[in-house]
Amino acid sequence: MTPNEKTISLRNRIMQLLLFFKDRFDLHEGKEDELETIDYIRKNVEFRGANLWILIFAIFVASVGLNVNSTAVIIGAMLISPLMGPIMGIGLAAGINDFELLKKSMKNLGIAVIISILTSTIYFSFTPLDDAQSELLARTEPTIWDVLIALFGGLAGIVAGSRKEKSNAIPGVAIATALMPPLCTAGYGLATANLYYFFGAFYLFFINSVFISLSTYLIVRFMKFPKKEFLDPKREKTVKTYITIFTILTIVPSVYLAYNIVKRTIWEKTATQFLTTQMEFPRTQVISSSLSYDPDSARIEVTLIGERISDEEIEILSRKLGGFNLRNTYLQVKQSGDRGTDLNVLRSDILKDLYERNELLIQDKDQKIALLERELAEYAQTSNQVLDIAREAKINHPSLQNFSMNRAVMADLQKDKQDTLLIAYAKFRARPNRQEQQRFQQWLKLRTKADSVALILE
Repeated sequence: MTPNEKTISLRNRIMQLLLFFKDRFDLHEGKEDELETIDYIRKNVEFRGANLWILIFAIFVASVGLNVNSTAVIIGAMLISPLMGPIMGIGLAAGINDFELLKKSMKNLGIAVIISILTSTIYFSFTPLDDAQSELLARTEPTIWDVLIALFGGLAGIVAGSRKEKSNAIPGVAIATALMPPLCTAGYGLATANLYYFFGAFYLFFINSVFISLSTYLIVRFMKFPKKEFLDPKREKTVKTYITIFTILTIVPSVYLAYNIVKRTIWEKTATQFLTTQMEFPRTQVISSSLSYDPDSARIEVTLIGERISDEEIEILSRKLGGFNLRNTYLQVKQSGDRGTDLNVLRSDILKDLYERNELLIQDKDQKIALLERELAEYAQTSNQVLDIAREAKINHPSLQNFSMNRAVMADLQKDKQDTLLIAYAKFRARPNRQEQQRFQQWLKLRTKADSVALILE
């Protein structure tokens, strides 16, 4: 084959590969008519009547789930929630230049948000359980993972919504992007007058909503949905201008927010690494630490107990921050005996640290005890069965003289794993034939309910 023929052959293979991937990832295959999809999303934008009551009930369910720290209840509430409709409606409206749909979607989303926060505020104002549980605390601050989940979840939602056969992707997106829990947490913040929780949770909801709308807009434009046509060219130009301004005002802040969240996530990871690797001392222990990030100035606060660390050592640690790329970060070290140190807070931190460590030790011991109890119960069960099984076997096999049975651990070297095997030993006056041996082994397997039995005959 000549060099020219080789080049042509290679090009053909590359073209075949590209065609294969194009056919495999074609979004137009199985697509619903664009007008049907637009109508489907438009119908889910409106919040009135049953839709509004469903939202209120779902908010109550989600609030109870956050209150009692039940993940299952929260997931159920997110499945009920109709919040995805107006958010996808905003992205669709921007993608097809439908200013009326955009105004309607934003209006209904605003109504849904206000009612959701009021409903959760009412609930958390009257519930006797006012402690912030882990499920609730997880919704007070967005991370880069929330951004990615909202973006890719929104892409999955609009792609699924544009299919002829509707799948369970949209309820799945509602669960993954977690739109309801942040609104409930915002209501908790209002009910308890905790503005940090309120703004943090509302910020998380805003991030999720923006990126779901953005992903809807991108897919609508990519799949070339038909744009709204106007009889008046002047009005068309005005609407396009408004849509363009809205799109820019949505995309630019969202990119900036995502950039800051990425920076904070990287900083927190690096700060945690600094604490793990550098804050180790022979006679001093870290009992608590807190991280506070701000683009201009960040803070690592550490509380120590034990032998005091000198100011020189603290200064050396502060200089090491630059080596970890923790610029504009201030290291604050609190030690027992420092002026201004709250002894009650220090004592509380020590007790909390001891409690958490004891809890881990107790859990580890409980797991070991449970494992030993299971093994002991299996051994006792096997031992207690031996005489009864031997007597029953004697009826079917009169020449049986001795019988023993026990469980052993077998190492399977081919599969590189271990398993439990029931081993039975039987001594007969006259060795039984092969058929009788097989019948005896099968009976043992059924009688002991074992997966497999190894029979040793004498």
